[in-house]
Amino acid sequence: MSEAGVRKTRDKAAREKAPAVVRPPWQKFAVAVRNSTIDGHGAFAAEPIPARLKIGEIRGESISVQEARIRATRSERIMIVELSARKAIDFSKSTDPMRFTNHSCRPNARLVIRHGRVEFYARRGIAPGEEITVDYGDTHHDGKLACRCGAPGCRGAL
Repeated sequence: MSEAGVRKTRDKAAREKAPAVVRPPWQKFAVAVRNSTIDGHGAFAAEPIPARLKIGEIRGESISVQEARIRATRSERIMIVELSARKAIDFSKSTDPMRFTNHSCRPNARLVIRHGRVEFYARRGIAPGEEITVDYGDTHHDGKLACRCGAPGCRGAL
């Protein structure tokens, strides 16, 4: 067998032994959860993410906005997104890594609500190891929570 043939056989055997990366179909790129300098834990790119592509989404418990606002008063750390004037999703029990996406005043991703889903798209290319961030926009904090993103031109509050 030629040297190229031996190399192909060896490469094929290595691929067959390597464990496959298993992720749900809505998680398009590998994301790792690690400690964040912004706040608590963060979602970090585990592979290069090209600009404008969907990174993934988060799934959670569908609740009313009324229930969401009650839950927000009972917890120091909330993970709730209001989808409409009547519907919200609570991600506090979700296992999706994107639930740890922190706020930045200069984000590298954007949050999109589409067909009742909370999706994340890269605004620019994101390098492996880089924290994935979005601009939370209006929050229930009404500007009373200090922003810790550290970005140039940070608004200072959420």
